[in-house]
Amino acid sequence: MTIEFKVKKMHPDAILPSYAKEGDACMDLCSYENYTLKQGERRAIATGLQVEFPFGYEMIVKPRSGLALKYGVTVLNTPGTVDAGYRGEIKVILINHGEAPYKIKKGDRIAQAELSRVEKVVIKESEELSETSRGSGGFGSTGL
Repeated sequence: MTIEFKVKKMHPDAILPSYAKEGDACMDLCSYENYTLKQGERRAIATGLQVEFPFGYEMIVKPRSGLALKYGVTVLNTPGTVDAGYRGEIKVILINHGEAPYKIKKGDRIAQAELSRVEKVVIKESEELSETSRGSGGFGSTGL
């Protein structure tokens, strides 16, 4: 199934999202700015793009594994959600957990994005919930 995913360039030389290989689940998102991310610093990096896709979907922004492994740079609020009604510029919140400043150049692939279906729920207040084998066991309750 294919979904219409409209992308508006805010600048003529912004780079459209694209799939690197056939069968990839995610599209690459590229930076529209040059910036050096200091150690421990977080920043919203501009893509120069706005998007439109159908209600009932979200765009999920995820880290690139190579940036995380090689440089310690990752998406801070992973996964990030872009709602169907948002029409502002897509920015990626990056953080540098690495050992050195990381130079981001205009055009660098900084994150990946996936369009994913979301289901609406009906919120129903209840006095009782059903019992389960786990019950109210929290963090670590199922063992190591």
